[in-house]
Amino acid sequence: MAGSVNKRNNMDIILIQDVDNLGAANEVVKVKNGYARNFLLPRKLAVENSPSNNKQLQERLKQVRKKEEQMLAQINSVIAKLNEGPVKLTAKTGTSGKIFGSITSLQMTRAIREQKGFEIDRKKISLPEELKELGSYKAQIDFGNGKTAEVDFDVIAE
Repeated sequence: MAGSVNKRNNMDIILIQDVDNLGAANEVVKVKNGYARNFLLPRKLAVENSPSNNKQLQERLKQVRKKEEQMLAQINSVIAKLNEGPVKLTAKTGTSGKIFGSITSLQMTRAIREQKGFEIDRKKISLPEELKELGSYKAQIDFGNGKTAEVDFDVIAE
C-alpha cells in the first residue's frame, strides 16, 4: 500500500481568482491540503468547497451568465445596426483614384461613432491590407467571446 494516496490529503476548493496551472475563477478543483491551507486560502485565492460557499458559487455563476446574455444581446444589436448599411469613409485621392496615405482603424472608429452611434475600440477593428483605392471593402470587428462581425464600408473621394 505504499503507492496509495490517503483521501484526507486532498480537498475540494472553489477558486475566487484565476490561478496559473490550477484553474479559472469560480471553478471547483481538488488540491493537496497543504497547498490549500498554506497558500490558496490565506491569500484569498480560494475558499473551501462547503455547502454555503457552493451556494454562493452557484449564485455568482448565475449572475455571470445573466451579464453574458445581456452583453450578447447588446453585441447582437450593435452588429444589426452596423449591417444596416455601409460606413462611409472619405480620403484624399489623386487623379487616378489612388488614395494618398491609407485608411486607418482610427478613421473607421470615428466613422462608426459618427454614422452608427457606437464607440468601438480601434484595436478590435481589422481592415483589409490593400486599401490604396476608392471602393467598397469589408472590415472585421472582434467583440470577444468568439463574436465577430463583418462590416461593409465605402471609401469615397473627399
